[in-house]
Amino acid sequence: MKGIHEDNIRQLGEESIPKLLLTFSLPVVVALLINALYNIIDRIFIGNGAGSLGIAGITLVFPIMLIMGACAAMIGTGGALLVSIKLGEKKVEEAESIIGNSLALLIILAIIITILGRSFVDPILRVFGASSYVLPYAGDYMRVIMLGTIFQMTALGMNYFIRAEGRPRKAMLTMLIGAVINTILAPIFIFSFKWGIKGAALATIISQAVSAAWVMGHFLGGKSYLKIRVKNIRLLIKEAASILSIGAASFIMQIAGCFSSIIMNKKLAYYGGDVAVSAMGASFSIFFLMILPVLGISQGIQPIIGFNYGAQKPERIKKTIKSGIAVATILTISGFFIIMLFPQQIMSLFNSHDEEFIAFGSYVMRFSMIALPLLGLQIIVPGYFQAVGKPKQAMFLTLSRQVFFLVPALLILPKYFQLFGVLVAIPLSDFLASVITGIWLFVELRSLDKKQTIDIKAHTR
Repeated sequence: MKGIHEDNIRQLGEESIPKLLLTFSLPVVVALLINALYNIIDRIFIGNGAGSLGIAGITLVFPIMLIMGACAAMIGTGGALLVSIKLGEKKVEEAESIIGNSLALLIILAIIITILGRSFVDPILRVFGASSYVLPYAGDYMRVIMLGTIFQMTALGMNYFIRAEGRPRKAMLTMLIGAVINTILAPIFIFSFKWGIKGAALATIISQAVSAAWVMGHFLGGKSYLKIRVKNIRLLIKEAASILSIGAASFIMQIAGCFSSIIMNKKLAYYGGDVAVSAMGASFSIFFLMILPVLGISQGIQPIIGFNYGAQKPERIKKTIKSGIAVATILTISGFFIIMLFPQQIMSLFNSHDEEFIAFGSYVMRFSMIALPLLGLQIIVPGYFQAVGKPKQAMFLTLSRQVFFLVPALLILPKYFQLFGVLVAIPLSDFLASVITGIWLFVELRSLDKKQTIDIKAHTR
């Protein structure tokens, strides 16, 4: 068994890049897409069961779930990338120490988030822009969903380590199990048991609990190459700092998304009312469905890049990032055409009886995603910098879109253009961030070329 796992890891430095890209990215893409689909199905069930106010309610809770995911991604990404580098250096014990430390961090943060979230439900939601009509729906959903914080963070965070040890298909199963269970339970709880929006939240946390048990079973059983050992489940300050610093870009990316979502929801509610919030919530569901394959590619190539960075193979790193960007751009262009051609059909899935919701949602979706083809570059390049242990660069590029450009645009443009200003802020920030990202990538590729030239000269002496 050990020999099989060593072969899985060795392929990161020897197998052809296109094959590795397919092997490591496809399972992640499939799993993320299915998770996006069951989130969309949740909104469809809620929209048809509770109307547009129900969709608005879960839209306002979404930033809270982003915070949970951000913490899990920070620890999972940072820890897994360190593990990939340690495996490239053949330091298995150090890799296992990182896994144990990461699990301890996940548990501690989950407990803190649960206590704070459950204690201040209504104040948080009002800050996020909940009106008196939407607050009951959002509050019911949030109170239940917070109980599953530890399951969500464990399942998401620890799943990164399954991919890091060369098991992308097993990592995919973690997400598939949760998606299938949620999709089965949600309509039963919402319609058969008449639990409404609370039922949707309960279905979600049950599915997260099963996914968390599956992940932990992998590392505690006899089938994993790397193990969770009791002696390693503790906080080592230096190690924890490394995990958090490398994973900070993932955290800030999602927290920035949370921050910009809060501002956007408040602006939408002010200029367009609750129907604008619910329409944007449905539109964002489709947006995430379109970019999740790109996120899957970014996550899939990170173990490849991290391993080859540790093994000092710059040519393989360069091939990986170029291949990742090419495939990601093809996917975003395909998503762009789907959205432009079928906006009304897509929006009617969420609420087929509300003509105002469908009309506004179609307009929002088409306009806000004009720059969708550029997002492949924006997502892949920060992922590369994370993989090679350059969190500051990854962080800057991530913040360029969601903070440096989007937030100021959301604060300034609506003053002059009202609701149109809220909508135009999205593609404008995408375009500006893409220019910055493209320049930075060009400089980095030249740096890799120089490193490769130096290595070749060293070997010919």
